[in-house]
Amino acid sequence: MKIILIGYMGSGKTTIGKHLSELLNYKFIDLDQVIEYEEQHTVSEIFSKKGELYFRKKERTILETILSSDSNIVLATGGGTPCFGDTMEFMKSTENTITIYLKSSNEELTKRLFNERLNRPLIAHIKSQELLNDFIRKHLFERSYFYNQSDIKLSIDDLTVAAVVEEINKEIRN
Repeated sequence: MKIILIGYMGSGKTTIGKHLSELLNYKFIDLDQVIEYEEQHTVSEIFSKKGELYFRKKERTILETILSSDSNIVLATGGGTPCFGDTMEFMKSTENTITIYLKSSNEELTKRLFNERLNRPLIAHIKSQELLNDFIRKHLFERSYFYNQSDIKLSIDDLTVAAVVEEINKEIRN
């Protein structure tokens, strides 16, 4: 089985994915880290040097390779992964996959992302929490169409990592 975690940047996909993979004894893969390894550049560098289109095509190629494997995997995607072309449809139609949307509020995401924004290419230029909150609100509105196509939608505000992992474990067993 392949469990694909989607959601906005800062929603905890990597952290939750690592804990979930340990619980299930599945392999954990962070899609952005695989891309960075293959390209020998950070996501930020790829965006600035080669552009988003190049990045999204590379992301899709690597995603196809990962999802074609026979391994049991927990996959943390990038925040924009399901929003490019037919990628969400592809993930959902791949045999033996479950897509899970880790849903977090604008306010929670703003809190989590403000101090680490310089490491995030999409928000590095934003100077205040108010502007960041506005940006996230607009972006979530644009992306919600894709995120809400997930097999499981899980609101994670006010939940610990352990509680989110347990909830996912319950959901995938049903």
